[in-house]
Amino acid sequence: MISKKNFAKVSATLGAVALGVSATATAANADTIYTVQSGDTLSGISYKFAKDNSMVNDLAKKNNIQDINKIYVGQKLIIKSDGEVQEYNAQNAANANVADNNTQATQAQPQQAQSQASQSYTSNASGSEAAKAWIAARESGGNYGATNGQYIGKYQLSASYLNGDYSAANQERVADQYVASRYGSWQNAQAHWQANGWY
Repeated sequence: MISKKNFAKVSATLGAVALGVSATATAANADTIYTVQSGDTLSGISYKFAKDNSMVNDLAKKNNIQDINKIYVGQKLIIKSDGEVQEYNAQNAANANVADNNTQATQAQPQQAQSQASQSYTSNASGSEAAKAWIAARESGGNYGATNGQYIGKYQLSASYLNGDYSAANQERVADQYVASRYGSWQNAQAHWQANGWY
C-alpha cells in the first residue's frame, strides 16, 4: 500500500513529467528561423526537422538554391511547424510564430563588440555597398558578434586581423582594408566569393 507521502511524491513526479512533455510539444510546434551553420547540409537540416531527407528539394526550391550541395553560412530559412519551408525575408519572418533554435552565432558576441559598438566608421572603400552587404549576409547574417572558430564578426575576419578589437567600427575598417588590398573593390570580392564560396 502506498502511503500519502509516497503518493504525493509519485503524483508530483508524474505531474512534472507531464508538464515537461507538454512544454516540449509546445516548443516543437513553433515555427523556426534556421540559420545555416558551418558544416550544415540540406539533408542534415532536413533530418533535424523531418527525421529524413524529405525536405531537401523543398528547401532548395523555396530558397532559390540551384545546387543542393552548396549552401552558405548565415543563410536563413523559415521552417513552419507543419514542415512547410519558406524563404527567409522580412515579411515571412514577421508573420512566423518563431522559436529561433539556432542562436549560437547571435549569442556568442565578444564583449568588446558590445562595449565599443557605438564607435563609428565611414567606409572609403571603392565598390558597391550592395556587394559589401551581400558578403556580410553570407558570412554572418550581418551579425557583428558572430563567431566561427578563429573567424569573428560581420565579415568573418580572422581574429589576428582584428588585433583583439572586435568593435563594429574596427570590423568595418579592417574589412575595407582587406578587400581593397586583396580584390580592389567589394564587387570583385563578391565575384570571387560567388566563384569560390569564400573571399
